[in-house]
Amino acid sequence: MTSSSSSSQASQRLAQSYRDGLKADALMEEDVAWSHEIDGERDGDQFDRSERAALRRVAGLSTELEDVTEVEYRQLRLERVVLVGVWTTGTAQDADNSLAELAALAETAGALVLDGVIQRRDKPDAATYIGSGKALELRDIVVESGADTVVCDGELSPGQLIHLEDVVKVKVIDRTALILDIFAQHAKSREGKAQVALAQMQYMLPRLRGWGQSMSRQMGGGKGGGLATRGPGETKIETDRRRIREKMAKMRREIAEMKTGREIKRQERKRHKVPSVAIAGYTNAGKSSLLNRLTGAGVLVENALFATLDPTVRRAETPSGRLYTLADTVGFVRHLPHHLVEAFRSTMEEVGDSDLILHVVDGSHPTPEEQLLAVREVIRDVGATEVPEIVVINKADAADPLVLQRLMRNEKRSIAVSARTGLGIDELLALIDNELPRPSVEIEALVPYTHGKLVARAHTEGEVISEEHTAEGTLLKVRVHAELAADLAPYVPAPAL
Repeated sequence: MTSSSSSSQASQRLAQSYRDGLKADALMEEDVAWSHEIDGERDGDQFDRSERAALRRVAGLSTELEDVTEVEYRQLRLERVVLVGVWTTGTAQDADNSLAELAALAETAGALVLDGVIQRRDKPDAATYIGSGKALELRDIVVESGADTVVCDGELSPGQLIHLEDVVKVKVIDRTALILDIFAQHAKSREGKAQVALAQMQYMLPRLRGWGQSMSRQMGGGKGGGLATRGPGETKIETDRRRIREKMAKMRREIAEMKTGREIKRQERKRHKVPSVAIAGYTNAGKSSLLNRLTGAGVLVENALFATLDPTVRRAETPSGRLYTLADTVGFVRHLPHHLVEAFRSTMEEVGDSDLILHVVDGSHPTPEEQLLAVREVIRDVGATEVPEIVVINKADAADPLVLQRLMRNEKRSIAVSARTGLGIDELLALIDNELPRPSVEIEALVPYTHGKLVARAHTEGEVISEEHTAEGTLLKVRVHAELAADLAPYVPAPAL
């Protein structure tokens, strides 16, 4: 055991020294090239030139496992991945944060993260995403680490995927495919599964790849083939594409039918004038925890990205006794694939049709402002920009006080809470009560005891200011919508002479 590990370490040191030697050669060549340039006329910044010299490793991304049995189990069951990103804009910290989020996505999908590297470029390479030379370096890292998958931090074109796979010799997937995989694992309802399947087919259609016999023609022309069998025929890949398009059309019809059922329920709530609140926010910001804290709903809470895919609607009550609904929605993420935005549009309509949005952001995250921007981009896509918004800064108990102060200063309608400890929840409930639309008509009515349903409606659909039980009936002073006011009008006491 000791001798094999020592020989392995020796081979690793040898490989490292070989790479160091190559890097030193590359830097020497670069220095020679620079020495021929005239001082003051250099093209670009020295820092940028040195960044281009090698893939930059990002520390702290590898999945840490201490228990040996767990290591052996995960090595047998999980994909072993190397992450690669292209840093085009922003700071080095922004690039590191993006790759750290990709690592969290990969681990949520069930992968074992072995390494992560970043390439500094003006824009991704059109052929291999990171450039042909860096693709060869990436292949060495894959071989050294024993990875079986490369995950790229961006949406790659079909050509980029094919060319990069040809160089690194292992499976290559991009950020979009990874998010789709997580959605596929977490979808529980029939509608959720259908939406994910549709998004996957939209993604897969331009990326179908034919090999060998699969490219051969179907029903290709030859003599004696019979009617309708002559001519070039259809290739296998064309057949696959046609079948996928047919499945997508069928899936869209099914989703439209399921959408109708949810719209009926939504219209019913609107008919009864029950205000609605939608909880939106970045994935893993604590939306389901907040829903549980506000309603005691008992919804699944998990420290994982996209733990909630199927919208959950629960009844809740304000401190003043007004009923409203709370809807937990799918979490958003930066660069959310447009296939998913389209497929989940019907689910996200809960946000657009609400009276108030609770925009939950993780106060303990390194860059909460980026999360806010990413979520608002999706809110804009689903046409919900006119809905009033309260920014709920969750996990305040674990957040940096300076970050909390900055967020509260920048976001005028915001409140800091902790769904875990209950900090700030009472203040949030009071804020919801204040922000929800109030019934427009104030009325006083003496409702006979034989019309108890009207009193019940006043409690569920309106805001009861006072209630008194008299010999003739229930004397109500309420604020209600116009329709209920008309039903109560016959019982308004005549003015005293």
